[in-house]
Amino acid sequence: DAGLESIRRVAGELPEALVGAGTVTRPDEMQAVKAAGARFAFSPGWSPALSDAARQQDIVFLPGVMTPSEVMAAANRGHRAMKLFPAAVAGGIAMLRALAGPFAGVRFCPTGGVDAGNFGQYLALPNVFAVGGSWLAPEDAVRARDWERISALAAKASAEVARSARPASFSRRPDRS
Repeated sequence: DAGLESIRRVAGELPEALVGAGTVTRPDEMQAVKAAGARFAFSPGWSPALSDAARQQDIVFLPGVMTPSEVMAAANRGHRAMKLFPAAVAGGIAMLRALAGPFAGVRFCPTGGVDAGNFGQYLALPNVFAVGGSWLAPEDAVRARDWERISALAAKASAEVARSARPASFSRRPDRS
């Protein structure tokens, strides 16, 4: 419920931040998140209508996919960066390895089952440019407004990424699809 207002506030107060929106599921939401200041949007799925809305709003859109057929459909509409969701249910690391061959030009951001114990393994894959996971902001910490805990979790994850990162993988940015 607080998503649009949060996007507005962060984008307004931190203009240097790259603010995005998650869980966009309807074309009208694409316009709303863009107007609020989001520069990219994620969806748990892909549809031609969402793809068209993103192009109309000139916002980077990462559609959610779970199967090779969905990857093909999104790629055929020009998307080269996608969200694999739910990653663990879709096959996780094994699925991403399998997708790498036939979809060499596609990069993924897996979410759903990515956690503090496995995110490094996902990031080590050449076709993964980022991961998403709720472990960084657990619901109980948000409810308790425990920003120190959330900051500590983010710092720990960031330190692990810095220790194990392949420099080339983090210099590649998804295209504007």
